Amino acid sequence: MAIRPLRSSGTSMLWSRDSKFGMALRKQKLLLIHQALTSDPVAVETLRGAAVSEGGLLTDEIRRKVWPKLLSVNVYNLPPKTVRQNHKDYTQVQLDVNRSTHRFPQGMRAEQRRVLQEQLIDLILHILRAHPELHYYQGYHDIAVTLLLVAGERMGSALLEKLSTHHLRDFMDPTMDSTKHILNYLMPILQQESLRLHDFMLRYQSRSWVGTIFALSWLITWYGHVLTSFPHILRLYDFFLASHPLMPVYFAAVIVLHREAEVLACDCDMPSVHQLLSQIPQNLPYERLISWALQLFQRHPHAELAKQAALHQEESSFSAFQLATTQQRPDAVLRRQRQQDSAHAETAALLPTAGHSPLVKAAVWGISATLGAVALAVTQTALEWAPEFLLQLF
Repeated sequence: MAIRPLRSSGTSMLWSRDSKFGMALRKQKLLLIHQALTSDPVAVETLRGAAVSEGGLLTDEIRRKVWPKLLSVNVYNLPPKTVRQNHKDYTQVQLDVNRSTHRFPQGMRAEQRRVLQEQLIDLILHILRAHPELHYYQGYHDIAVTLLLVAGERMGSALLEKLSTHHLRDFMDPTMDSTKHILNYLMPILQQESLRLHDFMLRYQSRSWVGTIFALSWLITWYGHVLTSFPHILRLYDFFLASHPLMPVYFAAVIVLHREAEVLACDCDMPSVHQLLSQIPQNLPYERLISWALQLFQRHPHAELAKQAALHQEESSFSAFQLATTQQRPDAVLRRQRQQDSAHAETAALLPTAGHSPLVKAAVWGISATLGAVALAVTQTALEWAPEFLLQLF
């Protein structure tokens, strides 16, 4: 069984303003952050500790000061406000941004939201123009909108550029090979922490061609697309910005480990397990899971996991999934699953060789959001993510 972390409050109750103790802790942390920001040089490690520790950075005002320090962004040399220019990804970016209304605060006036959506498009296109080696993926806008809402357009642009060339760089390759490799870190962590859960997941993985794809949207959006609470999203961004770029994978592992009993109670088949894992509960004990992820990172260094992930990549069924998603409609996914004992082999034999279309990456991401649900949910989610694109493909 997995080694559980020490008990701690899951929702930062220690930092509540409703108690004298909470207020005292809050004032102490605010003073610590202020001293770190005003020291010469800036005490970046102290700021990292504040961002990771319970409660995170507490306010957006503090985040606007600390996030640039965590990413070594010069706040006195921010990019100028950009003038929109044509770009090959403009149409897809616009579609994704237009569908992102749920990422803006409830109650925001429509006019204000539309202004921010236009800024979001400009922000994303600026990064893509400045770095032609980077390739847009659906879900990138979920990270960009979080930075925009907290830091504004110019600061958000600088932060996104640094993230895109470092933390998110592997996700922005022309193919999904690097993304696939990062996903492969998940199973070795589970193997080290809970052999029973790992073996169950391995059996599930061997019976389908989706593997750890349930965690794809978690990683490439830093959980921004799958969580509904903006404070929870910000708490994770504090944590990830102050940590190693692979920390979102460790956090994915603790989510699965936290839900071990639910997973083991599932039927070991693609619809049951994938539906369970692809839907993150909104009431997770975030502080406890963050503490747990830090413990896993220390116990299982990423350098050691890299070797196991490379071995797993050679055995991964992700390539079959990638091929399948470029060749069939969402409802074909269901038909294939229903006939997995017989029709799977026959259909696979009939599939033509996949080309190297630059749209393959978007196809995998668009459909990955659909897998793990029953028939109607699969189709609806696929169309929610990229309806025009999917209709063109299929």
